Amino acid sequence: MSRARRQREREMQQAGRLPPGQSLTEKFPVLHYGPIPPFNPATWDFRVWGEVETPRTWSWDEFNTLPRTRVVMDIHCVTRWSKFDTEWEGVSVRTLVEQGYIRLKPTARFVILHAEYGFTANLPLEVVLQDNFLLATHYAGQPLTPEHGYPLRAVIGVIPDRKDLKTTYFWKGAKWLRGLEFSPVDKPGFWERAGYHNEADIWKEQRLQF
Repeated sequence: MSRARRQREREMQQAGRLPPGQSLTEKFPVLHYGPIPPFNPATWDFRVWGEVETPRTWSWDEFNTLPRTRVVMDIHCVTRWSKFDTEWEGVSVRTLVEQGYIRLKPTARFVILHAEYGFTANLPLEVVLQDNFLLATHYAGQPLTPEHGYPLRAVIGVIPDRKDLKTTYFWKGAKWLRGLEFSPVDKPGFWERAGYHNEADIWKEQRLQF
């Protein structure tokens, strides 16, 4: 580790921004299970269903007309790397609900993220509706690269000075996202079924179930 990197990591630790067991990285590691899926904008769609008043489907062109949000967050991977002040742009689920694009039923309590190849991740509804959860199309001012989830991925991280927001490890934001299922019950996703912690709170080091 370079001297500058060690200094930066020390600064983040002293500021209370480095969770336990994590180390700063200046790179953006690529981690996922399975191959990178192809993308065809003519056939791609994004679905919302389950405990909603009306199921919705957006084409790629339609999705790009939805209200946009930009968020700067610290992200933390369960494999122990942390990256600070990352800039994301995309669509806020909270905004979609507030502006009536998605009308939730009172029975909606969890959100199941559905991605390509049947991959899923799960989060409580209240976390998905936080300011630090985003359906992201851009990173650092540029469209996502294929290895980081192009054209759409879910992202959750820490907004500095917003400790009121729950933050999970980065795996809870699925790459190559294709839909959100609003559910009355929790449904553990791919990594949760493999033994990863269902809540995945970064500050509690909830990495594994055991």
